[in-house]
Amino acid sequence: MSDEFIPVAKPWLDAEESEAVARVIASGWVTQGPEVAAFEREFAAIVQAPHACATTNGTSALHLALLVAGVGPGDEVITASHSFVATAAAVRMCGATPVFVDIQRDTFNLDPALVSAAVSEKTRAILCVHQLGMPCDLPALREIAAAHNLPLIEDAACAIGSCILWNDRWEPIGRPHGDLACFSFHPRKVLTTGEGGMITTARPEWDQRLRLLRHHGMSIPDTVRHQSREIIFETYVETAFNYRLTDLQAAIGRQQLRRLPTLIERRRELAARYSRALAGHEAIVTPTEPAWAQSNWQSYCIALAERIDQRALMQFLLDRGVATRRGVGCAHREPSFQKVPWRAGGSLAVGEWVSDHSIILPLYPQMTDAQQDKVIDLLLSYLSP
Repeated sequence: MSDEFIPVAKPWLDAEESEAVARVIASGWVTQGPEVAAFEREFAAIVQAPHACATTNGTSALHLALLVAGVGPGDEVITASHSFVATAAAVRMCGATPVFVDIQRDTFNLDPALVSAAVSEKTRAILCVHQLGMPCDLPALREIAAAHNLPLIEDAACAIGSCILWNDRWEPIGRPHGDLACFSFHPRKVLTTGEGGMITTARPEWDQRLRLLRHHGMSIPDTVRHQSREIIFETYVETAFNYRLTDLQAAIGRQQLRRLPTLIERRRELAARYSRALAGHEAIVTPTEPAWAQSNWQSYCIALAERIDQRALMQFLLDRGVATRRGVGCAHREPSFQKVPWRAGGSLAVGEWVSDHSIILPLYPQMTDAQQDKVIDLLLSYLSP
């Protein structure tokens, strides 16, 4: 293996984040508190959302979003199998059944043309995914959701900083354009707090219930109780969850938000360099943005010709110090989903093909041009011996 190892992703955390955490430690308040509240306000402002509610991670964000949208046992939720397993798992966490619809081959996103046919009398919501940061066709999906009187929930786990052309103006994913949008702050995401999540919505009553559900159903936030000059006894108005982000994490998130434009700019530069270098190769299909979408390029995923062995190529690169990941998997093929109910709204062949014939190349803001050139040279040497 090469002495220089190039990871598939790497968070950008440095002295500013350390100083932010130290500030919180010195304050004596490290659980959900004023830093979380500030992070929520600043995040909402950046994505132009009326409300933003922080959670422990992207999975808990999806779980709460589905619950406040009314999803429960016996219901169905239309979504993509071609996604990280948490998308479908959140549906199962509500006791509901995922109904999988296939994706578009060019964007890896839910195919709106297939969604209406999957709607049944049990359908309670549509859960779309902005896969790898590439915005999905929200106008088409919102029209379908409205026609069937269904809430539209966005799995925007990968999409902070991505934009969509909406009514002739560029608007950030998370505004939200559906009813709720859910984000993740895992280290592989563009913006990280280690672990963490966020839910945006324009509905104040849903935002209020999200805050109740994430904090044990507690009637009075502990920040209010601790600041009160009078004794206050809280009550627990419904059985709920401990899905709270900490102030330690929120302090990191606030600093990450400040550097978000720089993170996105560098990612777009690196994606453009990959596309220029790989364009036209007979064994590679590079990702492209629809005219109405701007990706944050959380990941750069290429599709491979049938003749290319996905695993062998990944091993070749790893042996030479370059990490990759296989293309996004399909939940319905995982062992866990052989044990639970789900149904397919038609063939899932496109998602299966993409999963088996694509790889994610290294891309992170600190990546140098020389490191990227090494990845490109090795990839092309394997594909064109």
